[in-house]
Amino acid sequence: MTTGTVVGGGPNGLAAAITLAQAGVDVTLLEASKTVGGGVRSYEGIVPGLIHDHCAAIHPMAVGSPFLVGLDLERHGLRWLSAELDCVHPLDSGDAGVLHRSVEDTAAGMGVDGAVWRALFASSVAHFDDLTEDIMGPLLRFPHHPFRMARFGAPTVLPAAVVARAFRTPTARALWGGIAAHTFRPLDQPLTSAIGLGIGAAGHRYGWQVAEGGSGSIIAALETTLVELGGAVETGVRIDRAEQLPDADVTLFDLDPRSVARILGDRLPRRAARGLERFRYGPGAFKVDFAVDGGVPWTNPDAHRAGTVHLGGEFAEVAANERAIHVGRMPERPFVLVGQQYLADPTRSVGDIHPVWSYAHVPNGYAGDATEAIITQIERFAPGFRDRIVGTSVCSTAEMPHYNSNFVGGDINTGAKDPVQLVFGPRVTLEPYSLGIAGMYICSAATPPGPAAHGMCGANAAQRALKALRR
Repeated sequence: MTTGTVVGGGPNGLAAAITLAQAGVDVTLLEASKTVGGGVRSYEGIVPGLIHDHCAAIHPMAVGSPFLVGLDLERHGLRWLSAELDCVHPLDSGDAGVLHRSVEDTAAGMGVDGAVWRALFASSVAHFDDLTEDIMGPLLRFPHHPFRMARFGAPTVLPAAVVARAFRTPTARALWGGIAAHTFRPLDQPLTSAIGLGIGAAGHRYGWQVAEGGSGSIIAALETTLVELGGAVETGVRIDRAEQLPDADVTLFDLDPRSVARILGDRLPRRAARGLERFRYGPGAFKVDFAVDGGVPWTNPDAHRAGTVHLGGEFAEVAANERAIHVGRMPERPFVLVGQQYLADPTRSVGDIHPVWSYAHVPNGYAGDATEAIITQIERFAPGFRDRIVGTSVCSTAEMPHYNSNFVGGDINTGAKDPVQLVFGPRVTLEPYSLGIAGMYICSAATPPGPAAHGMCGANAAQRALKALRR
């Protein structure tokens, strides 16, 4: 019987193991932590019964993932839920950019900028299920839907700052800037529109949804599916060198590229080793979870209804802060993301005490404490927030790798999404999952299509491995 080993139990490791098991491979997943899940785990903390997401919290890219949809995870308890509004980006004036699930509703609220928003998103959203065949895999291949892909892809090569110039109102520019900032790159650089357009289109198609009971529900459903298919899961097993790897016909690594290079050492072809060792990390995230009595007292009324709130002021301020962290400077008022998952999923709250999720964009490896900067940024748009805080839980950039070893220096994207790594993946090659060793592949979020809980990196890599086995 064909055997397989997957090292690393994040959503991509689980996806890889499930894909192999579906094909009849006798697969074992090895995870260094006590639990599987990587960046998609939840915990009960601060106040007993209060449920927080460790990292990944809002899932526009996961809800319609071809891999996840094909598994029917609802039978294992996964249920997607939405807040009334997907995202709000408040400004100091009291106004805000408002992202609705519907392209038309979003455009209608933008006034003179509605036509630009429709031009950016209407067509790609209408055909998003076709586009996923192309954007959820390696970019350097002939697309299944070349004309639709060309229409979607043309604006993605632009800097987000160039796209922002098409908007006339501060609220529309800010809303676009906050979404584009998920790339963790200076917004005047090429291809910084790509992730914003991808998240935006996926969100308009499926919503910025959360998993009932916490993001860990996604992982629980995946783990149950793997075991149901006959796969084995072993936790508390750390692989530091190649000699520790079990004999297997195929081995996949849900690890950051430099860790793979360290494990395999001189077994790697020289060119592959050089590429993995030169892998570049991006800026970090400094995370603070809050227990908040009565929720956040936002000045803008729409923010009270939004699952996600982006805090960074107008586009120019967001862009300046992203430039600063890219060169290692900590902004006084960093870009902050706030998650109010409890609005969609009230089971996460305890009475009137609500879990509020947040993180700030900071330089990679930032050694300071950004807690006060985050609280001050929230206070800027929600005066009185500080007085409602019941408790906090902090995860610094130094602590991030202990929670998930792929988050080097707090880089929750598993690598800088600069033009080269966004297009090629971990190294410059037309085979982004290959390690140059027969039967060995990398399947982490460093590979296409990149970070999120969609599992497509793992599924794609496993399909590539299965294709090679059949030759």
